[in-house]
Amino acid sequence: MRLPGTPVLGPLPPLAETWRRVFAEFVGTFALVFVAAGTILAVGPEANAGTLEVALASGFVIAVMVSSLGHISGGHFNPAITFGFLVTRRISVLLGLAYWIAQLGAAALAALLLKWIFPAGSRGALGAPSRTGIDLGPALVVEAMLTFFLVWVVFAVLADPRGTYTAIAGLAIGLTIVFDNLMGYPLTGAAVNPARAFGPQLVGNSWSDFWIWYVGPLAGGAIAAILYDELYLRPTGPTPSAAAPAPTAPPPST
Repeated sequence: MRLPGTPVLGPLPPLAETWRRVFAEFVGTFALVFVAAGTILAVGPEANAGTLEVALASGFVIAVMVSSLGHISGGHFNPAITFGFLVTRRISVLLGLAYWIAQLGAAALAALLLKWIFPAGSRGALGAPSRTGIDLGPALVVEAMLTFFLVWVVFAVLADPRGTYTAIAGLAIGLTIVFDNLMGYPLTGAAVNPARAFGPQLVGNSWSDFWIWYVGPLAGGAIAAILYDELYLRPTGPTPSAAAPAPTAPPPST
């Protein structure tokens, strides 16, 4: 059943709870950028190097972080996922903005740490996604479609109260990241996450075609969230409390 919509701006949870959730988002996003971008730097700064390694590293870190922190913050670690929850009114705008600040800040800090760890000759673009061999339009569609799959799975295993797969939600989401990277990494870097793009782009000052990794994931995530919400989470009939009472048998004759 569709959850009640939240007020447009708030309210935020109590301050201590808000910090718990925001810090969980910070840790999960930091781990994603540090491991995913770090793997790119470790296997080689050239585009398309180590597709399988990057896919597995990105999927594993998300699977672990969602499994360990999802019960605290929802396990977004991605502004596009948070945006999907915002447009379906499953999170307040204020809390969503707090998540975005944590996610983008964690991504920048992870990229700064990678810049310090790796020598200048092997940094490349610090793992920033890049477009390789396809035009702008197809690149935008690739990022949007891959993010669509990701947010669709997130809603199916986490947002849908009828789902039976909550216990393995991290595995399902992590495997989605893996197949997204296997297909998209050689083409666009398969960021499917504005924070994953933002940290390396900011620290490495690499902004070529930067909008692809913001417009594509946000659009694809919003479409997936709205479609899943409308198709599967809206009530299709009266609730039990509103249904007409069942007819009762007439009393026995005397």
